[in-house]
Amino acid sequence: MTTSQTPLKYLQEDDLSEECKKLVSNLSKEKGWIASYYYNYQGFWLAPRAIQGVIACQQQFQAQDSDIILVTTPKARTTWLKSLLFVLVNRKKHPIFNQNHPLFVKTPHDLVPFLERDLYRNGQVSDFSSFTSPRLFSTHLPYASLPKSVQDSRTKLVYLCRNPRDTFISMWHFANTVKHNHTDTNSIEEVFDLFCKGVTVYGPFWNHVFDSWKQSIEKPNKVLFLMYEEIKAQPKIQLKRLSEFLECPFSVEEENSGVMDEILRMCSFENLTNLEVNTNGKSSLSGTENKIFFRKGEVGDWKNYFTTEMIEKLNHVIEQKLQGSGLRFLYI
Repeated sequence: MTTSQTPLKYLQEDDLSEECKKLVSNLSKEKGWIASYYYNYQGFWLAPRAIQGVIACQQQFQAQDSDIILVTTPKARTTWLKSLLFVLVNRKKHPIFNQNHPLFVKTPHDLVPFLERDLYRNGQVSDFSSFTSPRLFSTHLPYASLPKSVQDSRTKLVYLCRNPRDTFISMWHFANTVKHNHTDTNSIEEVFDLFCKGVTVYGPFWNHVFDSWKQSIEKPNKVLFLMYEEIKAQPKIQLKRLSEFLECPFSVEEENSGVMDEILRMCSFENLTNLEVNTNGKSSLSGTENKIFFRKGEVGDWKNYFTTEMIEKLNHVIEQKLQGSGLRFLYI
């Protein structure tokens, strides 16, 4: 595994405000996958510095009815759906057959920034004046912890769910990639136990997924719940579903001229990973190397790592936590 030269800024543990230090000191903690410890804040786990951004976002962000926010757990293929969302919504402003499309020169994380990480760094709010409507954002915050203005407005939320086995494997690889010491990587057994206890950044995983799934049923015009595995299996059907939810449906002319096919090609894992900005560039917002967000993008990679015992243990945990909910994950 390769290792980034510097830890991700939002996971560094220095430069905490005195207020945040005091808050963190009173929170329960568990061993972190990347940061030394994760702290339980509002029922989910975060690194200390990230808590500052969450608090500022919750207190200061003012949603607009036209906003679109992508909500995911970490490693649910957020980067890929950011690209799809940006290209889809902006296809009039940025025609997809244009060789100078923003997706070719900017990483998806710069095109669709994280609310609590990119726009509220160190408790400071970013300038939103350059954002045109509809404003596109993303977040890893669970539904119950989204800013009140988001919940109370007509802002549309797109939730992407990935099965917990692939999510866990991707999290484990990512954590070891950004560890700043090669000798300090996490064993799969250690972090799997933490994952099953619910201790993962923005976890427990099942709470995060279930809350948005429930909201999608109660508020279908506000929350769209997507399964990554379904998008991989039926990309055009799911892309059309997404466009209709966002009230920017494809015209008959667009469908006949191959617009959907081109959007899927542009945003494919193969195309994104081969772009210069993603192989050698860095995020203008976080300074992070873009390549660390691209590994395999496969469905079913868990089969290369999971033992029978791991499958049985995680199945048991998921069944307990989601008993009677009707929510089922797809394992392809």
